[in-house]
Amino acid sequence: MAKGYRWSGFAAWLDSFRADAVFGWRQLKSRKVTSGAAILSLALATGACTAAFRLIDALLLRPLPISHPERLYSVAFEGIGADGRVSTYDSCSYPMFRQLRTAIQEQAESVAVSYAERIDLSYGRDEEMEKAYRQYVSGAIFETFGLRPARGRLLSASDDATPGAHPVAILSHDYWTRRFAQDPNMIGRRFRMGDELYQVIGVAEERFTGTETGTVTDVFLPMMMRTPRILTSDSTFWLRTLVVLQPGAAAEPVRERLRATFRSIQQERAKGLTGMSPRRLEQFFQEKLLLDPAASGRSNLQRDYGRTLLALGILVLLVLLIACANVANLMTAQATARAREMALRVSIGAGRWRLLQLVLVECAWIALLATVIGGFFAWWSAPFLVGLIHSPDNPARLVLPGDWRVAAFSLALACGVTFLFGLAPALRASAVQPVHALKGGSDPHARRRMMHALIVLQVSFCFVILFVAALFAASFDKLTRQPTGFSAERILNLQAIALQPQSPAYWDQVADRLRSVPGVEAVAQTVWPLMSGQSAVGTIVVNGAPPSETPADFLKISPGWFSTMRISLIEGRDFSPADTNPPVAIVNQSFAKQFFNGENPTGKWFENEHRRFQIVGFVQDARSRDDLRRPIRPTAYFPLHTVDTAGSFMPMGRGTFVVRTQAANPMNLAPILRQEVSGTGAAIYVSDIRAQVEINLARTVRERLLALLGMFFAVLAMLLAGIGLYGVLDYGVLQRRREIGIRLAIGAQASDIVRRVTGEAMAMVMVGAVAGIVLGVAALRYIETLLYEVKGTGVGMLLIPSLILVTASSLAMLPAVIRAVRIDPVAMLRPD
Repeated sequence: MAKGYRWSGFAAWLDSFRADAVFGWRQLKSRKVTSGAAILSLALATGACTAAFRLIDALLLRPLPISHPERLYSVAFEGIGADGRVSTYDSCSYPMFRQLRTAIQEQAESVAVSYAERIDLSYGRDEEMEKAYRQYVSGAIFETFGLRPARGRLLSASDDATPGAHPVAILSHDYWTRRFAQDPNMIGRRFRMGDELYQVIGVAEERFTGTETGTVTDVFLPMMMRTPRILTSDSTFWLRTLVVLQPGAAAEPVRERLRATFRSIQQERAKGLTGMSPRRLEQFFQEKLLLDPAASGRSNLQRDYGRTLLALGILVLLVLLIACANVANLMTAQATARAREMALRVSIGAGRWRLLQLVLVECAWIALLATVIGGFFAWWSAPFLVGLIHSPDNPARLVLPGDWRVAAFSLALACGVTFLFGLAPALRASAVQPVHALKGGSDPHARRRMMHALIVLQVSFCFVILFVAALFAASFDKLTRQPTGFSAERILNLQAIALQPQSPAYWDQVADRLRSVPGVEAVAQTVWPLMSGQSAVGTIVVNGAPPSETPADFLKISPGWFSTMRISLIEGRDFSPADTNPPVAIVNQSFAKQFFNGENPTGKWFENEHRRFQIVGFVQDARSRDDLRRPIRPTAYFPLHTVDTAGSFMPMGRGTFVVRTQAANPMNLAPILRQEVSGTGAAIYVSDIRAQVEINLARTVRERLLALLGMFFAVLAMLLAGIGLYGVLDYGVLQRRREIGIRLAIGAQASDIVRRVTGEAMAMVMVGAVAGIVLGVAALRYIETLLYEVKGTGVGMLLIPSLILVTASSLAMLPAVIRAVRIDPVAMLRPD
């Protein structure tokens, strides 16, 4: 009997829910404009939230597809750099890796993984070079990670035992599919990389694309196939150390043992660091080892964009809260307009729960439709955002599947949104008093304090978003205005590689051939383009003093390079074809300031690595590094052609032809210039062609992303807050229409009505702006590393969002004001 009663009760509830769903859908269709605005605003907010989650999940949260990723850790090091700033890096040398691995072999497995690097390889003729991402890895990495081959076999420890003994390679499943359409005959095929032929012995399983999140590795090679000179060097840092704890092992004991081993390594390394100043030596010994969780992998993309995505995630959350408050206010205003309907329902026996259900079901319709539309927006926008955070020379590739994680987040978001903006209006509607509502009087529960509080919240959050967006935009503007010291327009960089090192004379012949191409204004040579991320650094000795604590950048260039790059010569002369490296050099202004007290250094001498150089020229500062946030460093330029101790020219294996074109778009000449280089014979081929303007712009990708998305969210937040403010004012005019009608009837002026209608709202805006200022200033400490030369507490940075808010609020108030002053007193005073 009880069971049948419960079933009939459930059936009755189900029938009432169906009826409420049908009625709620009709209500939405009857108010198309209001419902559409609410759905669209929530769709943009929920879609942006889901897109941000997809990016944050793919880059920072999603575990690597390996066995027990929670036991994976990465070794990193924290120390004070030459600029006095605390910095963290995660690279080490191979001898250091071996010592660290030995120290913890009883508690954890250690594997070495090089940085993923874009290299040239060929499966056919040498002229058919193509780009691929290569990673050197320990032979035991696949077994340690619990991975299986999709085809062939994977690397083993025996493949990584003897230097140069096993020229074998593993292809990633992504590369095998994308490049070879899953051709099974790839097993056993060979490719050339540099001077070495490698044989493909297997394909990794589909789920694994490497440990460097954001980069899909194409080819895995044994660690022992690295150049012997690099393998044995204890000062060449080029790989990461990943640690997989044994089952039951704790991280802290492993960390302490690694730190003890690292201290002994540092003490041994210090014996070879002769000439280092006491302060630098002290900083050297202050470096400490870190053991960081690496379940989601380890990459430079995580380091560069982790804080950026978190900041954008917070902005998106604020937008979502603004949208929820906005729709809650609109729903409250609509509930007020439906007070008589609700009163009639109560009069005929509807309970409070039924009224709650009625309003919540209508809110659920809005949330459901907004989530569906927002899902499509998120599906498109997440890959679009990934496209914004990579440069052509280093494309970012993040796995963005629509799996259960995204579905669970979207479902939780939909439920949360429904609860946030639906509960308060539902409670207000369910508490209606029939007597007052049916008389047409004000409901005693219809207080506006909750709506006012939501408006204050909206305005404060909107101010924070505007404030942060203005900071990001100002940072981007200042960074892009940083002087580079050279002219990037019409410059094309042809990075070339020789299959076998060629004499400098051969490279000069290729440069002469490029000069004869129509449309070419000038051609020079260097080792790499400016601001490309590549650099050579060393210490400077002047007048027999100890080596400088401040390092200098070194760059090899050909005669005419300064004029090609439009770098002004201050004193002295440019290099001539007869100059060689050593013994002459040209230095910049920062070099003279740092090492010669700002005096003209022309004719003076300095030493580097026991080689003596005479300064023959003095040029203006030009930025060679890719970090625009730091000052231009002291730079010494050397002749491109280097001679050995016997005075013979040393052959060159790679270099860059710097071409200044006559056309505004230098890329138009790229195919012709590539053909001209290959036309000189098979000795040199073009590996990459990049416009200098493109290289410069790539240095501000993160700041441009922050500025663009910050402004988008600011506009969205401002629109939502404006709609919310309009809804509250319209609600206020609706409730006070009799009062306003009486005032107009007894002679009140329009200005008095405007003041009464807008005074309270403007007070809410002011309170919200003050609260926003407090929140914005408090948030500065969390985003200051993303800013550049921008003072958040400056009057200008605080005034701009305030003025925008006041202007937007005034526009939002205008329709309600017009409605108030147009109220017909006769209609309001006429008895119902």
